[in-house]
Formats: sequence, C-alpha cells, structure tokens
Amino acid sequence: MLEKVIIVRYGEIGIKSPKVRGRFERKLIDNIKNVINDEIDLKQGRIYIHTHDLDWAIESLANIPGIVSFSPAAVTKTNHDSIKELIEVYIGELVHEGTFSSQDSFAIRCRRVGEHDFSSQEMAAYCGSVVYGITQSKVDLSHPDFELYVEIRGNKTYVFHQKIAGLGGLPVGTQGRVVSLVSSGIDSPVATFLMMKRGCSVTMVNFNNHPYTSGSNEKILKIYNKLNEYSAGGKLRLYQVDYGEYLHKCIDEAPERMTCVLCKSGMYQIAEKIADKENALAIIDGSSLGQVASQTLPNVLATRYSTSMPVLSPLIGLDKVEIENIAKKIGTYELSILPDSDCSAVPRHPETNADLPLVLETLEKINAEQEFEKAVSSVKLLK
Repeated sequence: MLEKVIIVRYGEIGIKSPKVRGRFERKLIDNIKNVINDEIDLKQGRIYIHTHDLDWAIESLANIPGIVSFSPAAVTKTNHDSIKELIEVYIGELVHEGTFSSQDSFAIRCRRVGEHDFSSQEMAAYCGSVVYGITQSKVDLSHPDFELYVEIRGNKTYVFHQKIAGLGGLPVGTQGRVVSLVSSGIDSPVATFLMMKRGCSVTMVNFNNHPYTSGSNEKILKIYNKLNEYSAGGKLRLYQVDYGEYLHKCIDEAPERMTCVLCKSGMYQIAEKIADKENALAIIDGSSLGQVASQTLPNVLATRYSTSMPVLSPLIGLDKVEIENIAKKIGTYELSILPDSDCSAVPRHPETNADLPLVLETLEKINAEQEFEKAVSSVKLLK
C-alpha cells in the first residue's frame, strides 16, 4: 500500500514579502483546514495534506481560492532502492487501471531541492530506466503521451502524474470584507465569485422587490449555497432588504423613465449603510458597461454619485458570453436561468442618459433618505 499525500501549490503568494507571504500561507492553510480535517504541513513553499479521504480532499481543494494546482502523490524515502520500489508499484497500478500502457510514450520530469549525491538529470534517467523495465515504453521528452513527476525534497521523494488546476487567486479573508449586491440573475453571482477569488470575504445583499417580483427566495438561496462552496474560511453571509416600498414611492412620485436609475442609486446607498455595520471596505456589483440601461456611463455616474464608499465592478469590461462562461464553470449559470418572475417595476423606456442634477433633485423630492433608513431597518439575515 503506497503512502499518499496531496501536494498543494500556490502562485502569487510566493512573490510577497516574507511577512505577508507567511500571513497568506497561514490563512490558506486555515481555509483548507476549514474544509479538510486532516494533518497539513508547510515545507519549502509546498503544502502537504496527509488525507484519510483522497477523493473528498481532491474535490474540496478544487474550490478553494489561493490554490494554483495540486497533485495526489505517493511518497517514500530519498534513496535509489526506495524510489525504484515506489515507481514499480505506482506504474503497475496505472498500467492495471489503463492510465498508462506500453503503447504510450513517456517522460520523467524530475526536480530536486536540497543536497544529494546525484543530479536531477541522473535521477530522471534512473527513474526512466525503471519505467522502461516495466512497460518497454518509448521515451519522448518533447511530446510524451504520459508524464511522471519525481519531486525530491530533502529526504522525502514524491511521485505523481497529475497536476490538477485550482482556482488560483488569493486566500479568502486576506483582503478584507466587501458587500456584494447579488440578484438571482447571471452576472452578480459571477462578480461575487471573482472577488472571493481575489481574497475578499463577502457579505451578500439581496433586494426583494415584492410585490413587483414574486418575492420567492428559492433561487437566491440556491445561488448562495453554490457560492458558499468557494468561501472556505470566509464566512459568507446573505442579507435581504425589503425594497418594494421604496420602488412604489419611485413609481408614484418620480418620472417613470427614472425608476431603474433611482432603484440602483438606492441599492448602493443602502449597501453602504450595511457595509458600515459589517466593517466592509467596498461595494461589489455585477455591472457590465452598456449591457443594460442602468449600466451606461451617464447612469453609472448618476447612480453611484451619492455613495462615498468604493463601488467595484469586476465584470465591467466583459461581454455576456464571457460572463456566462464563468457562470457555467462555477456552477451558478444553471441556477440563474431557472424560471423566475421579471420585475414589473421596470418602465417600458428606461433612462439611459441620466442627468445627475435631476437624479439628485428627485431623490431629495421623494425623501429617499428616509426610505433608505426604513429599508435598512427591514434587513434580515437569510444565511
């Protein structure tokens, strides 16, 4: 029975200053431990997980931001006899399961850290002779069908054949908390995911527009649960604001075409109040420039003008296809396209070129600040 570990690699963490790097490494390990309850070591820029459930660990690591790649590996002592014995068993298992055969060309990729009485090239040649002795396969260093990695670190040697891609980015919780405006549509869950991938802890805020929508929370809860799979160590929270009363006031007391602009402006201002209570440093939304009426440049200016906190839009330069591709990759697309009621408050001809002074005047006219305070008092924690 081979001794198995998982080697976890990170990327940009490694180029930070020693102090910052150490903090980020500790946070990444804490985030992994939040999901995988196994022994974890950190040595020479690699994280080693001694797991009791390999399949579960592999599935979990694929969803943890900060991990660039990882490899299930067999481990042995660093000496020729032990390495030969390990490779014979390892290759034998791969041949038995059909992953590698005598018809496949192969290459040994060897790297070494520490002092040894052999070079990396010498060990690669030695390991190649062991594989050839088992399979009689042809060596092809340029375009092999199969690659076997031999990583020698001090007195331990690791052998593996897979490098499984991770999410990359930074560990959740290293960049502070943000408030993300999340609807049940396609864009905002993707924006939320991208900020988690950049190391942010997230507080999700959803606006319930009932009676102008169905008021159902089924979709937003499903989206929350999916995004929560990527939030290891980040304590993802979901708040909901009752927003129908403010929308009713906008429709009754303001020009019809301004409804969407006033709606979005109110969301930012309410989100800022929630952010203050959450100790958050920025507001996130799913805006993509020019995609809908509220996302033209004049409307972006008008809706954000009354908000002093930074509003970050990670999707601002992406088109719909690019956003959908990310949504499909992270598993939110299938949830976002589930049938749901459209918002009946949207006017037939929404404003696309908002006049800032008029927007500010209208917000004051309808006593919006009072409505925002009432909306904040309605906030409830869904998850």
